[in-house]
Amino acid sequence: MNRSRSLWITLLLVWSLLPMIWQLITSFTSSDALVSTGIPFEHRWTLAHYRDLLSGDPPFWRYLLNSTVVGGLTTVLTLLLAVPAAYGLARMSPTRRSTIRITVGAAALFPYVLLFLALLELAREFQLGNSLLAIALPYAGLALPLALLLLISAFEGLPNDLDDAARLEGLGLLDRLRLVLMPLITPAIASTGILIFLFAWNEYPIALTWLSRDDLLTLPVAMARIAGSSIYAVPYGAYAAATVLGSLPLLALVLLCQRQIVAGLTNGAVKG
Repeated sequence: MNRSRSLWITLLLVWSLLPMIWQLITSFTSSDALVSTGIPFEHRWTLAHYRDLLSGDPPFWRYLLNSTVVGGLTTVLTLLLAVPAAYGLARMSPTRRSTIRITVGAAALFPYVLLFLALLELAREFQLGNSLLAIALPYAGLALPLALLLLISAFEGLPNDLDDAARLEGLGLLDRLRLVLMPLITPAIASTGILIFLFAWNEYPIALTWLSRDDLLTLPVAMARIAGSSIYAVPYGAYAAATVLGSLPLLALVLLCQRQIVAGLTNGAVKG
């Protein structure tokens, strides 16, 4: 039984890691080897793809910085709105809370691409093009319903007695949130923040339309330009190198916050 389980786990790991290993090998394979065979196992290793990306105009790290800034702004703005709103909704009566939860759930499932033209008209009206903060604003609005759903469940797991005890101590609403309640749902807030960051990091249509300056492009738009930079050949090596570099910040984020992620995802799964 244990051997069978280990075998299945090994096969699952190989299946999951094989695309990433393939991209990593491709990023270090020379263009000649990729063009001649299409298979990155010719042992013609090179750092040219990384050098070209990092010495470009603008350099590739600029796109990573832009996506990090956008993701950070979106996460902060969304959590600033979602945490107090989720607390208020969690303390409503069950009937009103259920109605609002259904409404928020419908908003979270609504395909935001259908709002694209409306958002574009707003961007033109308020002249929000070519600004990282400007695209963080619609990102925060689009991520807010999902954040509310996750945080409402977290606040519902906290007994009302905590609020009563905090009131007896003379704490106001903001102090109750900051000093008593939020520390108890830190894993949920952290996992929600990471999901928001990933959404902002990967978003493409709004960034493609609202940003036209090369030095302000986010990572998905920049990678799309790399993939379509030539009509005669696909730059497999450059695209693979961009994929590897673009994955490093997310990998670091997950490794640093893995405990919070696991605790947030399993919060409430076991009740004794």
